[in-house]
Amino acid sequence: MSIELVTSLLASTVEFSTPILLAALGEVLTERSGVMNLGIEGIMLIGAFCGFWGALTTGNPWFGILIALIAGALVGVLKAFFSITLKANQVIAGLAIWILGIGLSTYLSRTVLGITPGTIMIPGLEKAPIPLLSNIPFIGKIFFNHNVLVYLTLLLVPILHFILFKTTIGLKIRAVGENPRVADTLGVNVFLIRYLCTIIGAALMGVAGSYLTLGRLFTWVEEVTAGRGWLALAIVFFSKRYPFKALLGAWLFGAAYALQYHLQAMNIGIPYQFLLMLPYIVTIITLLGIIGREEAPAALGIPYSREEPT
Repeated sequence: MSIELVTSLLASTVEFSTPILLAALGEVLTERSGVMNLGIEGIMLIGAFCGFWGALTTGNPWFGILIALIAGALVGVLKAFFSITLKANQVIAGLAIWILGIGLSTYLSRTVLGITPGTIMIPGLEKAPIPLLSNIPFIGKIFFNHNVLVYLTLLLVPILHFILFKTTIGLKIRAVGENPRVADTLGVNVFLIRYLCTIIGAALMGVAGSYLTLGRLFTWVEEVTAGRGWLALAIVFFSKRYPFKALLGAWLFGAAYALQYHLQAMNIGIPYQFLLMLPYIVTIITLLGIIGREEAPAALGIPYSREEPT
């Protein structure tokens, strides 16, 4: 491979990994508080459509991102209400959110827009090369020649790590995820912490979905996420809920996406259907590698009640 091809492949890896990483970070925060959200794919779909609609109506992609963030947060409120207040089974509630996301995004695209998906282009996020840094040979094009949302997502990794492991609020989040009864006894508001983490996590998932329509395609197509929400969930398992490990996992899947696009462009004779399977094959291999080594918070997926033992 030439240096130009390797540079292009690695730059594409960073770009393709962005929505998966952002959604995974949202789930890391959520699961650290003891709530499992399997509705990532559905929330990303809702965020993708809302981001598209916001940019379409205003001509401003950042307004679209704001709408996607709010939409994701609202779905997070719904998920939190079912899982925390009603104490519903978190797996079933998450799957319900996933189905809701598919149905709602499809309904809105066909009813509200009244168009054939993929026929209207919108203003999207433009590349914003960082002065000086983008001119660094090799490294510059890989890391410093993207749109702003890519930079913000990468910046969120150390920020979330610092919050979770270096601050009092992070200690409370992890305590709630490990032993909510002890945390409650010490004066930590278990329900508030879980609500906030679920809502903020879902908001990040909504923004992750909007990246696909505003940062990649600049249009809307039904089920645009194409399983990326499930890839994000796999990254959470792979990373054991550590932000920096989630970054590495996202880059792994991003590389799989980038590689299959580059191989298609090179026309090497492999049917494109097999190349499209590459990210999901990597997912299966990754999950097989972590079977039996999962280290989830002790109270993950277990509703908390002051009246009943956990």
